[in-house]
Amino acid sequence: MKRNNHFIRILFIIFLTFLISEHCMAGAVIEQVRRDIDGRASKIILYFAGYKYRTDHPEERSSVIIDFKGDRMVMLDHRSKNYIEIKFSQWEKEVAENLKRSIPKIKPKERKINIISTGEKALINGFKTERIEIRADGELIEENWVTKDVDLEEVEEVMEKVAKSFSKYFNLEMKEGREIYEKLKPYGIPILIKDHSMTYGLGGINVLEVIKLEKKVLEDDVFMPPGDYKKVVLETPKR
Repeated sequence: MKRNNHFIRILFIIFLTFLISEHCMAGAVIEQVRRDIDGRASKIILYFAGYKYRTDHPEERSSVIIDFKGDRMVMLDHRSKNYIEIKFSQWEKEVAENLKRSIPKIKPKERKINIISTGEKALINGFKTERIEIRADGELIEENWVTKDVDLEEVEEVMEKVAKSFSKYFNLEMKEGREIYEKLKPYGIPILIKDHSMTYGLGGINVLEVIKLEKKVLEDDVFMPPGDYKKVVLETPKR
């Protein structure tokens, strides 16, 4: 059950990180490395401007574009030069329902969350960071190396839109993720997240690392399918 709680918590943190960056910067490009529960690493490049967001997955040669205000989600396959366009609200619902089916119907225990500043400092990928421990009922579940090199602003309605959607299905898990986020926010934004609830050795497993963050003016076409890509229309299953 720990792995399932962890996945939902990290999903929530990633969404919040995306949306904070969107509000803070007129345009930004963030390069990240993420690792799955088996330790496999993948590079991801994120683009933000206004209410629009794009993520590129170079290894998979795919991209996802989301227009939060326009309720639009575009999935691009760069190999075939095809793309699919759906409503973002539809995708949210389907993901939540799939997660709900895949997770055992066991009510997770509500835990007491404590955020502990260790005072330990390090320079990570050019960011001045501090190590923060996250403990649940006294157990170390996660450590975040956070920075204040990136200015944070108050999170507004876009963040709430995404968070509330998943909260309908995973109220307790999302509540814990939100609590962690709110308590961690005064210390800065996570540059490196290490998970300790899935530890196979003595140390935590890196699950998210920010390699580069650049403020940049982005053109509208960054958030549109290329002109030579073909739109694929999905057929509605017959009942």
